[in-house]
Amino acid sequence: VFATSPDLDSLIRNMTIPAIALIFVLMYNGFYQAMLPKVANVAFLNQAQLLFDMLVATVLVYYSGGVYSWFPAMYLVFILEAAFILPRRWQVWMLVASAALLYGAVLVGDYTGLLPHVELPFVTSGLQQNITYVLVRYLWEVTLFSGAALVGLLMMKTIRRREFELRESSFIDDLTGLYNRHYFQRVLMTECERAMRNNRQVALILADIDHFGDVNRTFGVEVGDEILAAIARLLKDIASADTGVDGWDVNTACRIGGEELALIVPEVARGLSDRTPLEHRAYAIAETFRQAVESLRVSGVSVTVSVGVAFLPVDGVSHDALLEAADGMLSLAVLAGGNGVRTSVPGAGVPSDDDLR
Repeated sequence: VFATSPDLDSLIRNMTIPAIALIFVLMYNGFYQAMLPKVANVAFLNQAQLLFDMLVATVLVYYSGGVYSWFPAMYLVFILEAAFILPRRWQVWMLVASAALLYGAVLVGDYTGLLPHVELPFVTSGLQQNITYVLVRYLWEVTLFSGAALVGLLMMKTIRRREFELRESSFIDDLTGLYNRHYFQRVLMTECERAMRNNRQVALILADIDHFGDVNRTFGVEVGDEILAAIARLLKDIASADTGVDGWDVNTACRIGGEELALIVPEVARGLSDRTPLEHRAYAIAETFRQAVESLRVSGVSVTVSVGVAFLPVDGVSHDALLEAADGMLSLAVLAGGNGVRTSVPGAGVPSDDDLR
């Protein structure tokens, strides 16, 4: 329709620069898409790409009538895209401000005569010189830009929160807050493989609440859940207290069954002067946990735990062998009457001279 309305000279004059801009945007967007695997996570490059798109949209706004143009809607697309792909809120608002400045520059330039007004067919009112109309149109567009940013950011906040919840729920046990069995198996396999490569040890501590079924039947499932959650917090606190170099956690506490808990303890120096053998360290953790549970009271109810401890490579060179050995030690603790610790390494509960020093 536009091509058949003006004369050929006006058409060429009005469309040359927009055509160049469109060729430019196709070229750099093609390059960007080709490099996407390498640059997709680089926020600066994503911002630059969106800013280039806005510059091209501004050219189109000017050459399609300025204040009369329908092309400001393109800014909304880029702002929504920014809300979806940029990691920081301020980066999105920076693009909103850029869109407002670019669009405002076209309107001001057209109003003041700094930019020659582009005559279009069907538009003869001269509203580009009416300050009231120009301001109202500008404020309306800026409102749309801001609204698009708010909606996009709100949507992405909701989506990211939901993704985080799903990601957390995929390996976090809801009741105890410990890692679940699926995550336990992954970490145990990884730690065992790392230990074999580096000629190190891994300890696995398994704990089971003694007569927990009787507790549930006598006091109710709700009290049983409270006890299990409290015991899990004890295990998590004790595991965190046994930290590595610079205070970072090295142990992984998990719930791997109904009332069965596990703690993976890799051989990592907790400080430059630490010489504690892993056997003594793991036994100390297990005994500390047993004593803490024995002293625990939840809703006036107390329980005990049986604990089994096994070590890689002493008890095998795979995660399956380590798990089987720890389960065997746990069974021995249960058969002995519960409320005890059994380990596959004789003398692990006896402190060495280094421990005493």
